[in-house]
Amino acid sequence: MGRKRCVGGDGSKMAAGCCGVKKQKLSSSPPSGSAGSGGGGSHCGGAAAAGGEPGALPPPGGPRLNGLGGLAGGAAGCTLSPPLPPSCGGGPAGVSPPASSLLASPGSGGPGCRKMVVSAEMCCFCFDVLYCHLYGYQPPRSPRFTNDPYPLFVTWKIGRDKRLRGCIGTFSAMNLHSGLREYTLTSALKDSRFPPMTRDELPRLFCSVSLLTNFEDVCDYMDWEVGVHGIRIEFINEKGSKRTATYLPEVAKEQGWDHIQTIDSLLRKGGYKAPITNEFRKTIKLTRYRSEKMTMSYTEYLAHRQHHHFQNGIGHPLPPYNHYS
Repeated sequence: MGRKRCVGGDGSKMAAGCCGVKKQKLSSSPPSGSAGSGGGGSHCGGAAAAGGEPGALPPPGGPRLNGLGGLAGGAAGCTLSPPLPPSCGGGPAGVSPPASSLLASPGSGGPGCRKMVVSAEMCCFCFDVLYCHLYGYQPPRSPRFTNDPYPLFVTWKIGRDKRLRGCIGTFSAMNLHSGLREYTLTSALKDSRFPPMTRDELPRLFCSVSLLTNFEDVCDYMDWEVGVHGIRIEFINEKGSKRTATYLPEVAKEQGWDHIQTIDSLLRKGGYKAPITNEFRKTIKLTRYRSEKMTMSYTEYLAHRQHHHFQNGIGHPLPPYNHYS
């Protein structure tokens, strides 16, 4: 990126908060909870380290994090036709060749454009994993998309107003096949701010996959762009403990925050309770990063699954299903 780095790390091993609702865990969305700790799990809505205590050690496989902004409002349902079971335990991996423009690989612009890695097929795979788990099918086979390692987040929102329903990820690069399997279920079932997801919620869900890239440690806490960069901060709290917190790139823009509001919100999410001064802000170590993000609704997922079944002749018994309105 051509900028001088003052710390030299890539940020990939450090936990931080990213979204933000309820409790205080590492999260990456707006406050309502707080996120942050010296390196534990984190949710979109903020919380202490995994296990609920600041400074707790990260769970096996790397720190878990939250990465989105929590939204308020009542859930609205959708009327959907009965779901077609995904390729759970059968048929070619979670996805078939693109059936529509939705499933075309994003970012395939003209010469000089870098093709994005994230794809709608990754969201399909996350829905497959969750669907199979909730209905007791065998887990889906390995998908066809790349298995390269990336730091990643899986975010679930629900209803027409897209309220946050779960968001956990990791700054440790994981192979995408195993990483998406793990964080699909972790974010859906183990986000401590929410009860585990149920079958009844499936028709109203939206799944987002975020792959984190371009980590840069910067010397100035203002050296990042709202709507472009996600940020991870590290600071020493009033008790002398190191804490971290993160927001994914979309959070500040969605909340209408400027740089200072975002930093101060992250400090509160990370558990900092003392008055925030400009001098204290200058002590923060900040890592900025970018992300590639793809979002898919359950309705879009069903359309792809239907195409997949028709094209491949895959048949599974339909699970119990209720219409929602």
